[in-house]
Amino acid sequence: MKYKDYYEVLGVSKSSTNSDIKKAYKKLAKKYHPDLNPEDKSAEEKFKEINEAYEVLGDEEKRKKYDTFGQNYNFQNGSDFDPSQFGFGNGGHQYYTSGNASDFSDFFNMFFGGHGGGGRTSGFDLGSMFSGRKSKSIKGEDIESEIEISLLEAYEGLNKTISINVLGETRTISVKIPAGILPGKKIKIREQGQKGSKGGKNGDLLLKVKIREDRELKLEGIDLIKDLPLTPWEASLGCEVLVKGLKDKVRIKVPEGIQTDEKIKLKGLGYKDMNGNKGDMYVRVKIVNPTHLTDEEKELYRQLQEISKFKPRG
Repeated sequence: MKYKDYYEVLGVSKSSTNSDIKKAYKKLAKKYHPDLNPEDKSAEEKFKEINEAYEVLGDEEKRKKYDTFGQNYNFQNGSDFDPSQFGFGNGGHQYYTSGNASDFSDFFNMFFGGHGGGGRTSGFDLGSMFSGRKSKSIKGEDIESEIEISLLEAYEGLNKTISINVLGETRTISVKIPAGILPGKKIKIREQGQKGSKGGKNGDLLLKVKIREDRELKLEGIDLIKDLPLTPWEASLGCEVLVKGLKDKVRIKVPEGIQTDEKIKLKGLGYKDMNGNKGDMYVRVKIVNPTHLTDEEKELYRQLQEISKFKPRG
């Protein structure tokens, strides 16, 4: 029989923590999962080998006794050895577990099948290591995707039915989007991720929210920025303008002599997040010069040029 180095299978060292082992297992299981590698027998075998390694190294007691056996005899991965010389089995007997024995190798079944002999080796009883194996259910991996919504949809919240491709499968899913969600936040849809194995639950689907760019309003944190085009004379003389926010319109007073990129703050008219925090809206001035002037307008500009003492360049 060949010795199996489960550490090598998972690509971890013998000093790895339980967290390191779990992380390595999840990464490999995701890579070789049958759902992602249909009709690929080599990937299927690799997936079984990964599960077998984690079955041992992911269990503190199993790992401890497996380590003791390997350290006492300094076996290398793939080394041949005769199990009967170490107190396992009698004269060519096979080693089986009850239930899903075919999921794992004879090497695994030798330890966990409950048919080992009673021999002692280097101070501990190999025959009494394990009396059987309890199969662990394995939850499927979580999957991340993206959902794009408008700024108003994010502000108000809604129930939305979407079609999404999950591991090559198109699914129609109902999503509840809470009012005030912010970009980058994730909505969890339970058990819509990768399928579990051995009776384990499916993973979850995590939808990362992307807010579609709005033509008139820009979201910065929970504040809203809105550009306000003004003519040179409106900016110079001041004016009153009707401005539309996310839902409501408000009339604002533009002071005389306002400059491009100066902002007028409208307190409490910004975005309201999921915790009830409300931002402000900032109206940002953009002075726009006319591209075409009538003869009369040109004449007025000439007169202004002659009488004005304003020197923008010092």
